[in-house]
Amino acid sequence: MIAALLALMVAAALAGCKKEEPKEPPPVPVSVAEASRQSVPVELRAVGNVEAVATVEIKARVGGMLSRVHFREGEAVRYADLLFTIDPRPFEAALRQAEAVLARDLAQLENARQKERRYGELLAQGFISQQEYDLAHTDAAALEATTQADRAAVENARLELGYCTIRSPITGQTGSLQAHEGDMIKADADQPMVVIHQMRPIDVGFAVPEQELPRIRRQMAAGGVAVAALLPGEEAQPEEGTLTFIDNAVDTATGTIRLKGSFDNEAALLWPGQFVTVVLTLGRLEDVVTVPQAAVQAGQQGAFVFVLKADGSVEQRPVTAGITWEGMTVTEEVQAGETVVTDGQMRLYPGARVEVKNTAAAGKKE
Repeated sequence: MIAALLALMVAAALAGCKKEEPKEPPPVPVSVAEASRQSVPVELRAVGNVEAVATVEIKARVGGMLSRVHFREGEAVRYADLLFTIDPRPFEAALRQAEAVLARDLAQLENARQKERRYGELLAQGFISQQEYDLAHTDAAALEATTQADRAAVENARLELGYCTIRSPITGQTGSLQAHEGDMIKADADQPMVVIHQMRPIDVGFAVPEQELPRIRRQMAAGGVAVAALLPGEEAQPEEGTLTFIDNAVDTATGTIRLKGSFDNEAALLWPGQFVTVVLTLGRLEDVVTVPQAAVQAGQQGAFVFVLKADGSVEQRPVTAGITWEGMTVTEEVQAGETVVTDGQMRLYPGARVEVKNTAAAGKKE
């Protein structure tokens, strides 16, 4: 009986020591995409600020009451459009007074000239002395100078009367109105009556690292650099322009060089002071292999991608990520037609088996 119990115990112990066969882990669900060849533009991006080509602060050149404003604030105006009228009546009166003084002195000058001629004849006949003739000549010369000053006074009065009508010196967009009808306006006051920005064309200023300057200059010499301005929320419809300015010195504090692009801005979408994303196109890479940007992962040894093998497992392949355009990254380590994992990499490891999900989206750019 005891022998039988021992035999059962030994059999149970042996059964407990028997190892179970390891189970193969289930496939990891992933999304994939195919590497492809395409032409990729070489782009440089920066944050830019829209700047008006010309900005004019409108100030009065004469003082007086503002009798009329000929535009609505914020309205577009053209060159030579009438903006303001300052009460011209005091200046009209001043002009008439100056003209009257000129007329009086001209009459006196004519009389002095006639007197000088008569005295010249009398001097020749010996009826008057040389001193008397010289005095008549001096009077005529003095009145000649007086009439010259009178003409200058009349011209100045006409100028001041003309300054009563203020016209736009540029075509552009008016800003906030700082002077209103009935206000007393000072000549050349500190605060402008209105500020006008030229909107067409318009500039966008931005800065790029100084290391990019040689590439930009080479492209400029080769035929110009295309510049696009991407408005927030309107990235699908960029404004197109050209690079027109490269500063003559690098900012030593930031290590950047300042550039400007010029835009026609026909639709007036670019507004002074606005921040936009600037994209410079510095050429194209033809027939290069690209993979979705989401496929490129960062590891301790550098960037890598998981490449799907024919047996349903994955290979972890180191890559050198090049430029990225429209969600696609250029790389030389992947061949066109190979399939890379774009989603689900967190659970993967070299040799892991995968199950492809969302195959309809596999060919789309991530």
